[in-house]
Amino acid sequence: MKSTIREIEERFDKDVERFANLDTGQQTTLDARFNMEIITEAIARRYPRLKSVLDIGCGAGNYTVKLLQKASPMDITLVDLSQNMLNRAVERVQKATSGKVTAIKGDFRQIALPSGGYDVVIATAVLHHLRDDRDWEECFAKLYRLLRKGGSIWIFDLVYQCDELLQRYLYHDLYGEYLVSLKDEAYRDDVFAYIDKEDTPRDLLYQLDLLRSVGFQKVDVLHKNLCFASFVGFK
Repeated sequence: MKSTIREIEERFDKDVERFANLDTGQQTTLDARFNMEIITEAIARRYPRLKSVLDIGCGAGNYTVKLLQKASPMDITLVDLSQNMLNRAVERVQKATSGKVTAIKGDFRQIALPSGGYDVVIATAVLHHLRDDRDWEECFAKLYRLLRKGGSIWIFDLVYQCDELLQRYLYHDLYGEYLVSLKDEAYRDDVFAYIDKEDTPRDLLYQLDLLRSVGFQKVDVLHKNLCFASFVGFK
């Protein structure tokens, strides 16, 4: 059985500081700082008059804080399961913008948000918690509805390979080596265990095709390293 929403919330309640460091990002993800940089810089260049941003699964607010270092003040809506994460994100984001900061605790899938209300949606290390095909399809359709015309969704996440042998090689072997380099084999095993318990990632092409199928006119890949990818869809 996969983790419940409540179990995921409880784990993140205890892990705030690991998600609150701009210098490292979330170290268990590959190229964490690099992806944070290219996503926020690309948003800032693409939308010089950015007005409204929604950050789902915002964690401690790293991506939004980084974006606010590059762009003029804007209204920010932060959504997260964990109240502890949300509190930390609000504290950091309010210091970085004179715009309105709205914080909403809960599951993004169940929260009422304004259709066409946002220029940009950021979803980093969050969509891997989705479950079956219907869940993925409904979530991506909702992301599309929330954006204004010309708006965009920016995603960075764990992805699986469509081929089992490649999955074993890129994920278990090579990503496993990276996790060992951070600490030791026990740490690698612990990370793999909670991914197996909590997460249900999909392959990159599945997600790109799904973005197109719900209506996004343009999709593009920003970066991929082994089992992590960043990509974008424009409405």
